[in-house]
Formats: sequence, C-alpha cells, structure tokens
Amino acid sequence: MEINRNNVIEIVKKSGLEPDKDYGQNYLLEPSMCEKIISFLHIQPSEKVLEIGPGIGSLTHFISLYKDAQIDLVDIDERMINFLKIIYKENNIKLILNDIRKHDVSKYEKIVGNLPYNITTETVTYLLENAKNAKKMVLMCQAEAFPRFSDLSGKEYGPVSILIHLLGNVARKLTVKPGSFYPAPKCSSVVFEINFNENNDFNLIFSIFNFSKRIFSNRRKTIHNNLSNLLDNKDLSVKILNDLGIPANKRPEEISPDQYVRLFNELKKY
Repeated sequence: MEINRNNVIEIVKKSGLEPDKDYGQNYLLEPSMCEKIISFLHIQPSEKVLEIGPGIGSLTHFISLYKDAQIDLVDIDERMINFLKIIYKENNIKLILNDIRKHDVSKYEKIVGNLPYNITTETVTYLLENAKNAKKMVLMCQAEAFPRFSDLSGKEYGPVSILIHLLGNVARKLTVKPGSFYPAPKCSSVVFEINFNENNDFNLIFSIFNFSKRIFSNRRKTIHNNLSNLLDNKDLSVKILNDLGIPANKRPEEISPDQYVRLFNELKKY
C-alpha cells in the first residue's frame, strides 16, 4: 500500500497509529522519494533485505515489489508490526518485533531504514559491527548527524567514520525537507548510502576501530599525549610519530583513517 499525503491521516486515525515521539517516528509522505530511496539499494533476486523501522510502510511498499528478494521488516513498535501484517501477506516478507540493536543482522546483503535520531550513531555502529555480509546500506538520519559518518576531519569526525571508511565508502544521496514527513520534524534529513568493499579483513579493521576509540577517548589531548598514555612511554610515542611523519601536536580528529591504519600497524612492532 502506497503511503502519501492523501491517505496518511486516514490511516493514522483508523488504525490508531499516531507517531510515537519516544520511538522517533515520522512517516515519509513522498512516494516518488520512497521509490528513489529503494532504487539506491539495487536489490537483486534472492538477496536478503532488511528494513529497519518500517512504520506504516512508506518504504515497504516499494521493497515489496521485489518479489524474488527475501525481505525482513524489523520494528520495535508492536502496533506497526500488527498493521503491516494485515497489508503484507507475501511469502517473501517476514515481520519481526524487535529492537534493531538486538536483532541478528549478519545474514542481510542490503539494509535500509529511517533511523531514530536518539539512537542513530549507536544503530549505525551496531550495523557496521554485525552486518558482515552487507553489500550496501541506504539509511536516513537527521542532517546534523550525517557528518559523524562522512567527515574525515573536524569535530564530528571520529571512530565510526574511520570504521566506515575502512569497510567501504559513504555517499550522500538526498536531502529530505521536514515537510516531506508526518509529523514534520524540526530539521532536514539526509539519505546516504554505505557501499562495502569485498573481502574485508574484519579482524584487522575492528582492531583498528577499537584502537581509534581509545585514542579518541580524550579528543582534547594531542595524538602524542594520547599515544603516550596508551603506551605508558613518551619517548616511544615520539619515535613512532616521527617515523610515520605524523606531527605530535595533531589532535585525534586531525588524523586520517589511513594514518590510523599506519599507526596501528606500527604499534604491532612493539
């Protein structure tokens, strides 16, 4: 069932599905935009597809058109699951009542979802750490959260961005204005995609990710100070940074993902 401006109020009233602020629910009202978002997934026959937080099914309608895919819908709100069970009875669609942060995401090749603001970073991190068969994710978040995943320097840059850039690449696809939702949020949203490299060395990448988290645990200190504390050896910290050509006065947000890789590999020698 296509969700649009003409039928959303009727659906909400008749089904008792008023958006819940605690779950960060906002229903997307633009069918053409929903269709475009799903097209970014490039769903192939027999692929396992996950939609996070389908709500009343704005995106689900267009996912359901891929009859040869295996589609799971995961929502924490039982009202939404019960509503969608009435609408979607196809054999290739499975509805699951669960918190996405507790759901096994390891089998999915394509993942899509409009993420609640209050758990956006936590959810993306969970997906990156656990969806090891994913080829592509197409996600929506509030615009102010997007730099956490895309930036390679600055105050929003951090371990999650490093993890994304080690696993693959991120690209901004669409800006969605508040008026495209019911109810309208206070700010715009961004649709972005993460494309994953083939044959990632997950053990190495997650080791570098965990190392970067330790360095970023004190963003205000220089890379030298943080590394000195980690090694408990100031002289060794200076030597390693000099060997790698990394200025000792740089802060964690000024070190590129590639430099974190080189730094991690250098530390393994000691």
